[in-house]
Amino acid sequence: MSEPTPGPTSGGASGAAPGPGSAAEARHAAPGDPDALYDLLRGYEGRPAGASVRGRDPVNTPMIRHWCEALGHPVPPDGSAPATMLQVWTMAGLAGREGRTGAYDALLGALDDAGFTSVVATDCEQEYAQPLRPGDEVTCDALIESVSGRKTTKLGTGYFVTTRMDVRVDGVTAGTHRFRILKYRPATSPSGTPRAVRAPSERSPAGPSERPPSQRSPSETPRRPRPVVNRDSAGFWEGVAAHKLLFQRCDACAAPRFPWLPGCNACGSPRWSAAESAGLGTVYSYVVMHHPPFPAFDPPYAVVLVELAEGFRIVSNLVGVPCDEVRIGMPVELEFLRVDDALELPVFRSAPKQAAA
Repeated sequence: MSEPTPGPTSGGASGAAPGPGSAAEARHAAPGDPDALYDLLRGYEGRPAGASVRGRDPVNTPMIRHWCEALGHPVPPDGSAPATMLQVWTMAGLAGREGRTGAYDALLGALDDAGFTSVVATDCEQEYAQPLRPGDEVTCDALIESVSGRKTTKLGTGYFVTTRMDVRVDGVTAGTHRFRILKYRPATSPSGTPRAVRAPSERSPAGPSERPPSQRSPSETPRRPRPVVNRDSAGFWEGVAAHKLLFQRCDACAAPRFPWLPGCNACGSPRWSAAESAGLGTVYSYVVMHHPPFPAFDPPYAVVLVELAEGFRIVSNLVGVPCDEVRIGMPVELEFLRVDDALELPVFRSAPKQAAA
């Protein structure tokens, strides 16, 4: 689910003076005291998350047509935008956001500082007041509508945060969009390990990759995105730590599978065993990335889909080979690349033909 322009997203902040719920004060709150933390979080209710943010483009026929084709929805006979496109006209795209205030970032920072570092979008609600037609230019205001008390779910314990965005055309309300997330501390399994954690955690302070380029010093090297480790994928990442490429093999039908899943996609059996790949395969498909640029990656670079000798496929990087020399069918072999001081990843490089065979 995508988030609206001034709503619950990460990024720069402007225009909001720190209040009683500022991130600075949150660091001194007692994380173990749910009442104190909740009182702190409630101080953000009613504070703006964005003010008078203009949509990047007017409502337009091509976007309506593309959206309808993608969803299999008929284009309305009068040419108006389907009502459920409301959020489309508020999205900022890759260029970044304007009109943001610091209140929402400070709220999330307070939760991060208290240990509630994981996030999941739970639901959104929309209300429609009038149709949007080609040529309409939307503006929107967003505010932090509510923060729940501490709740415990199967994912973990945390707080539900709801933002409300009011979308207007010429000052007249066209619709309302509510977006709700759960900021939580992951639950633990019977063994005491988190059921879903970011590995390794780099939430506080934010790593260079998580800060806007304007806030990075020239000496900072952006880090690659951190993997998310959960009960389904933990075995794979344990293998990576031991320099092993592990996949699953169904105990019922012997079908190999990757990425790791709780059940066999061939026969449906939940029984499986971990197996180690020899790391030899061929390039099944590939793409050379030029744009958009991502922090920690130096374009152009090759992203490959490798078919391993054991019968499964994995997406990874191909190293040591110029991008214009990558070919489908090229034999490759596994190696492990340390991309920074806290993360090592399986990658591939060109291999002799006899080795891949």
